Amino acid sequence: MMHFAVNWLAVIVAGVVSMAIGAGWYMSLSKQWLAALGKSRDQLNAGPSPFIWAIVVELVMAYFIAGLTPLLTGATTPLNGALVGAHMWLGFVLTSMILNHRYQNSKWSLTLIDGAHLLLVLIAQGVVIGLFG
Repeated sequence: MMHFAVNWLAVIVAGVVSMAIGAGWYMSLSKQWLAALGKSRDQLNAGPSPFIWAIVVELVMAYFIAGLTPLLTGATTPLNGALVGAHMWLGFVLTSMILNHRYQNSKWSLTLIDGAHLLLVLIAQGVVIGLFG
C-alpha cells in the first residue's frame, strides 16, 4: 500500500472541522433528514457508534486529500485542496451515494442532504490541509 507524506496535524484539524460541519449541518436539517430517511429519532437509537465511525472515516478522507493534493496539483494550497476535495466528491462520493440510494429506494432528498454535507466536508478538509501547506 502506498503511504503519503502528510502533515498529521493538518489531517487531525481537518477531521475536527469535519465533525463540526456535520454537527451543524445535521442539527439544522435534522427534521428534513429524518423525513428523508423515513424514520423517527426514537427509531434510530444508534448510540455513540455512528459518531466514532464518522471521525474515523473523516480522518481517512482527510489523509487522502492531504496525500493526493500535492500529487494531483503539484502544490498543497487551500484552493488546490478544495479542488481535489470537490473532484473526489463528484467522482467517487456522490456517484457511490447515488448508486446505493437508488438500490435502497431512498428519497432523493436524502441523497441531497447527505451529499451536500460530504461536499462541504471534503472542500473544508482541502482548505484546512492547504492552509497547513
